[in-house]
Amino acid sequence: MSMLPKDPNGCPYLFLAPMEGVGDRCFRKAMASVGGFDEAVRDFLRVPRNAHVKSLALEYEADELAPIPLAAQLMGSDIELMADMAREIEQRGAPRIDLNCGCPSNTVTGKGAGSSLLKDPNFLHQVAKALVQAVSIPVTVKMRSGYEDTSLFKENLLAAQETGIHYITLHPRTKVDGYGPPARWDLIAEAKSLLKIPVVGNGDILTVEHALEMLKTTRCDALMIGRGSVINPFIFHEIRAHFAGKLFKPDWQGLVKYLNVYLTEIPEAMVIKGRVNKLKQLLGFLFKGNAELLQKRNQMLTCTYPDPECFMDYVMPMLKEGWES
Repeated sequence: MSMLPKDPNGCPYLFLAPMEGVGDRCFRKAMASVGGFDEAVRDFLRVPRNAHVKSLALEYEADELAPIPLAAQLMGSDIELMADMAREIEQRGAPRIDLNCGCPSNTVTGKGAGSSLLKDPNFLHQVAKALVQAVSIPVTVKMRSGYEDTSLFKENLLAAQETGIHYITLHPRTKVDGYGPPARWDLIAEAKSLLKIPVVGNGDILTVEHALEMLKTTRCDALMIGRGSVINPFIFHEIRAHFAGKLFKPDWQGLVKYLNVYLTEIPEAMVIKGRVNKLKQLLGFLFKGNAELLQKRNQMLTCTYPDPECFMDYVMPMLKEGWES
């Protein structure tokens, strides 16, 4: 049996991607209220060289999205501390541990973590191997296609596979690419032809058509969607419906629930202006979802309201008109 099963209609396993910033607990809880995906991955837990792993591990809650599994993603370069952290996370009930080999942030890569691991396949192997040996739960790797270029692409893939990880998620951009150029899906196809373990495709899946094209052109085993789910929270349901031979029409009340959960989950400790800006960040993506809302996006982003409730009172009629058009 595949480690990444398909549903009864042949739909591949669907992951909600970890995303720094927008993909926090608020977003995950809101997405869980919508559903449609098989598993989520928490935004990375940074494991610095002076980390106290027991206290750091408290940031991870295995049942945050129950019954949807939530994997923990670790980011760091201290092999011993990463292994210690993996053990702590396993004790907290994690179903899986993912090694971050993709974060392009200079503050991260400057400390040898994230996509910096792609500079040295041997060191990547050591870190991943330490995680595999530390725990009994599956360990996986999420990686980019390289650091400055793809010259070590094959070596990094094989170095990761040789550690005994269960599968690789590939975001086919280099660290230097950031999030700009189109994701190179041909590299996902290359990884799939090279590896014996499953490959999860990630990058530029914004519609059902994109999902189907990635599956067709890369033959990847599963899909991970990040930005596409922020623009369209119902994208997972739409993909599933396609495989079931049905059409999925997003429900307005479902969107209202999604936004209400998001608003409720914003920490009360956050200053009021910060809460409004957080809502604007989310809605900035959502307003890219159709042409009518896109025209009003700047109007929404530049409006000034004193608190989240007043802001949402202003936005919801605009959103409903665009959503139902």
